[in-house]
Amino acid sequence: MKKGLTILLILCAVFVNINAQKITIKTGIEVLKEQKFKILEGKRVGLITNPTGVDNSMKSTIDILNEAPNVNLVALFAPEHGVRGDAHAGDHVDNVTDPKTGLPVYSLHGKTRVPTPEMLEGIDVLVYDIQDIGCRSFTYISTMGLAMQAAAEQGIEFVVLDRPNPLGGIKVEGGLVEDGFISFVSQFKIPYVYGLTCGELALLLNGENMLKKQCKLQVVKMKSWKRKMRYEETGLQWIPSSPHIPQPISAIFYPVSGILGELSYMSIGVGYTIPFQMFAAEWIKAEDLAANLNNLHLPGLYFRPMYLKPFYSVGQGKQLEGVQVHIMDYEKARLSEIQFYVMQEVASLYPDKAVFENANDKRFRMFDQVAGSDYVRLNFAKRNKFADISGFWDDAVAPFRQLSKKYYLYK
Repeated sequence: MKKGLTILLILCAVFVNINAQKITIKTGIEVLKEQKFKILEGKRVGLITNPTGVDNSMKSTIDILNEAPNVNLVALFAPEHGVRGDAHAGDHVDNVTDPKTGLPVYSLHGKTRVPTPEMLEGIDVLVYDIQDIGCRSFTYISTMGLAMQAAAEQGIEFVVLDRPNPLGGIKVEGGLVEDGFISFVSQFKIPYVYGLTCGELALLLNGENMLKKQCKLQVVKMKSWKRKMRYEETGLQWIPSSPHIPQPISAIFYPVSGILGELSYMSIGVGYTIPFQMFAAEWIKAEDLAANLNNLHLPGLYFRPMYLKPFYSVGQGKQLEGVQVHIMDYEKARLSEIQFYVMQEVASLYPDKAVFENANDKRFRMFDQVAGSDYVRLNFAKRNKFADISGFWDDAVAPFRQLSKKYYLYK
């Protein structure tokens, strides 16, 4: 009896701890509700969103605006993965009718990635509500910026319902995108990790003339969010931003391996249980690679030897060895540099496996676009040393940080 009571008390304690994490902030949609949707009143509204657009009680922004008596929601716009999140990464998204609301859904990840004048006909204001992950190559910010541009050209207002940056608002890493490498995975000349909320980024794009035409922009600020906050500190529930960003930790690791992952040269955990958190291949010896990487004494990081068989994607069904990246001190860790150090130490241990001599050269263009330049690939390939590209990767950070402070909405 005592044993059963003890187990019950432990379970109760666990339940209390799970539910003790209170929501500490109000997102943009929560603030808009508080304001009784005044900025949308009397206007025909188009909404750019996906499953991450919810209030603090997990109700969809689609339903909230559709049910609000003083809001006339007339159309939905679908980014990559679709309004309901049913499309895989990179898949073509079609124009459809939303089965729940009966509203037209216009695709911004199909034949066009920019809202056309026909799509915007009869719309007075575009509202954007999507949870971003704070990394330039994740396409939602490209959708946001291109939609702002289209809105400006049609004389339509643009409203951003702000949300947290899950990496916090302090980390800035990576070089700016160069001319010739502007693409949907690097649409604007900002660092790879840019340290802004989507609302702050919208203000910067508008204010620094990164769009063809400035739009009439309004950001509905969050309440109580702080720059040093990571997502788990907000108390908000996480909804997968894409199939391979299932948890907030996945957002943090996306810049750790996402550039290298474009080459399909080794497994980065996509197709296993820890997407973006690891590096592995059939020809790697886990202990050796872990030792080499740990001997670099990279701040805030530890590399653990690991052994696995991926369920799908690179290395499917094969016995792989490699390392899992553990972030021991988030403030000190430089996330996006990790993949380059892995490439460096792989070339040191296995010279015949150096990345750019073995990866599919048909993927080089995508690698360059995600990296923002071919400088990274061409100069790294000479000696397989991060030191040869570190200047490009670091030099823009301090100036961009200083520039972006003009657009901070939060301390």
